[in-house]
Amino acid sequence: MARALPQIVVVGGGFGGLFAARHLRRAPVRVTLLDRSNHHLFQPLLYQVATASLAPSDIAQPIRWVLKRQRNTRVLLAEVRSVDLTRRRVVIEDDQVPLEMGYDYLILATGSRHAYFGHDEWEPLAPGLKSLADAREIRQRFLTAFENAELEPDPVRRRPLLTFVIVGGGPTGVELAGAMSEIARHTMRRDFRTFDPREARVLLLEGGPRVLPSYPADLSEKARRQLEKLGVEVRTNSIVTGVDRQGVQVGGERIPARNVFWAAGNVASPLTRTLGVPLDKVGRVIVEPDLSIPGHPEAFAIGDMAVFTHQTGEPLPGVAPVAMQQARSAAENIQNRVAGRPTRPFHYRDKGNLATIGRAAAIAELGRFHLWGFVAWMAWLMIHIFFLIGFRNRLLVLIQWAWAYVTYQRGARLITERTLNDTAPVYQDRRQAERSISMRG
Repeated sequence: MARALPQIVVVGGGFGGLFAARHLRRAPVRVTLLDRSNHHLFQPLLYQVATASLAPSDIAQPIRWVLKRQRNTRVLLAEVRSVDLTRRRVVIEDDQVPLEMGYDYLILATGSRHAYFGHDEWEPLAPGLKSLADAREIRQRFLTAFENAELEPDPVRRRPLLTFVIVGGGPTGVELAGAMSEIARHTMRRDFRTFDPREARVLLLEGGPRVLPSYPADLSEKARRQLEKLGVEVRTNSIVTGVDRQGVQVGGERIPARNVFWAAGNVASPLTRTLGVPLDKVGRVIVEPDLSIPGHPEAFAIGDMAVFTHQTGEPLPGVAPVAMQQARSAAENIQNRVAGRPTRPFHYRDKGNLATIGRAAAIAELGRFHLWGFVAWMAWLMIHIFFLIGFRNRLLVLIQWAWAYVTYQRGARLITERTLNDTAPVYQDRRQAERSISMRG
């Protein structure tokens, strides 16, 4: 009787999970990939969906479609609630009924979520950006703010409607701030009659001494200057101490703003807390040199949910190249275990870091070379196009970027549902509303 092939369960369909499954396509194993969404999301371009530059379908592909030719792999739409490492079981929910699935080897790649530093009540008021649902929510709020401003005749009352505060000066915050300011100053400048969209105020608040703190100081300063050239107000050493529907509190200063977006930090997936293994202060699994979970050589944690300090003594950055390289290493180490060979320690090869700020504005750290401006932007564009999953996506995104560059137009400026109704202007009587609307003509 033939021996059953080893069962490998991969949890998460992001860069780590998807690339791990793909690296196992020729291995003599059975692979099951579990994800609570049916699509792989290209997160580096998520901010472009949030700022109406791209449609959700431009940066996402169904996981089944990506893996359709991989005969040893099945995909299940399911959310993993917990993992029993001792019994080698993952617990999923089907119609709220817990189900268990066994495994011989496990790869956990469930990523991270935004952290509010003990103030989870701020999340509905200041959405973060981790999923397509988050991007749609931010886009709705951003575009609706301009529509509400068109209804408001009082310039003083209009100002908070057109004030956008982004909390956090990392790559996501920088990209959101640059894109929002660019859209207000160029894309929308002829679209409204009651007000000039260039009145919009975009503030980027960073708690540390400089934006993009993970980049060299010279590139961080270049990024700040490019943001300010786009009209963004950059404030460093500015720690947010309060958020409500009327604005934010920064120390002793009150900033009236009806639109607040969060990009200030990450915390590991809550799944890590079910493992019963050592975690760092943000909930990441402290992995062994071969990426396995301590005490469980058959289980691996990769990407944003793992902390790997064996190479430099410092955690690796939470970026897609780290997750993809760890995915390959974990897949190869599982194949080594299946074949009875020793595993190999993971070694990250840093190929550089890039961040975009706006039209023809970016920074790039490529080894000893530091680039900024148009050259860095072109490098950023080509690399992101290359890593998009699917030829259709690459072609569509390239065409839309070219069109936006020439015309400043954004092709996905659609409001499909109204959100935050309390941000709309409140009129004292019907005549005031009618006078406001008549001003559009």
